Amino acid sequence: MSVATRSAILPIHVRLDAPADLTGAGVTMAFLDAGFYAHPDLCAPRDRILHYVDINDRRARRLDLDVPDASSWHGMMTSVVACGNGHLSGGRYRGLASAADLVLVRCGRVTRITHDDIRRGLDWVLAHRARFNIRIVNISCGGDYEASYLTDALSQSAEALARDGVFVCAAVGNAGHQPGHPVVPPASAPSVLAVGGLDDKNDLADHDWALYHSSYGPTIDGLQKPEVIAPGIWVAAPILPGTPTAAQATLLEHLDQAPAASLRDLIVRNPGVDAALDAAAHLEPPLIRQLVEARLRDHNVISGSYKHVDGTSFASPIVASLAAQMIEANPALTPQAIRHILIRTARRLPAVAIDQQGWGIVQPRRAVDQARAWQPAVAQ
Repeated sequence: MSVATRSAILPIHVRLDAPADLTGAGVTMAFLDAGFYAHPDLCAPRDRILHYVDINDRRARRLDLDVPDASSWHGMMTSVVACGNGHLSGGRYRGLASAADLVLVRCGRVTRITHDDIRRGLDWVLAHRARFNIRIVNISCGGDYEASYLTDALSQSAEALARDGVFVCAAVGNAGHQPGHPVVPPASAPSVLAVGGLDDKNDLADHDWALYHSSYGPTIDGLQKPEVIAPGIWVAAPILPGTPTAAQATLLEHLDQAPAASLRDLIVRNPGVDAALDAAAHLEPPLIRQLVEARLRDHNVISGSYKHVDGTSFASPIVASLAAQMIEANPALTPQAIRHILIRTARRLPAVAIDQQGWGIVQPRRAVDQARAWQPAVAQ
């Protein structure tokens, strides 16, 4: 796979034909996840992270985000997919809300986030919503079990946020290929917009588009979930700097761009980065080139700074970033109005079961146009 082929991973704003004149400016989005990192796409040239909190550690500080750790990668990816400005890609891989401000709420450890952790994270957002003017919260994680929103504390926290003026967007989950394909809180709550995944094949021609293996309802309460879908695969996301994965991606990019005569020397000067490359250093350049192409493909590497990822964890922040564009276009929008417009303007994927896709693929231009025209009801 050549550089040209890899760079053909299309940006989300191109794939969804999103308005270029809206960037979520003036909108604050909160993200709940197991950890975060102050990635350049969020912090250069302007640091847009307004606040960072760890609900399990009151000692946490904003400076903690400057040091990557094992828990950082997922939240870094979800926040950058939504709000990154593409600083490390010359603006190519920017999110729809590339000028939005962020509040980052860590509510877990490494990849473990409990049902109650998410509830406490949402309660923190509710308590501090006014301080940071939080209009949107994205949750790319799910609870531990199915539960009715009538009795589940996590679901009720999500409902309380929606009533208080915060649009709540959540990944529906990736269990569509499993028996029962359960939808768990908070995605199962009525006021939460649950987002499933679209597999658009990284191709603007829609003749063979399909669904990602998202979870789907009905929920315990008989609710249709997900309500909408967005790209859930072939999504460009940042690689966590300072990690072995970043070192490997950087070396592979350099090898892919290097002349044949330099391949062996590059590998020898970077021992221990990729064992397969170390073992191939003695091979002829054409064979090394084949191995490099295979490693790029197998590890989903786009460049030394980005790879492509999949999961409804990334479909959800894409929709959340579209909501930020809508709020920028019309700050008077309520969470209920955003939800209604996104559903009403979505386009269903043909020949796919309705219960697996809800109202279909989000349509940014139509959604923004209707957001601009929306006016609050006037009491008589």
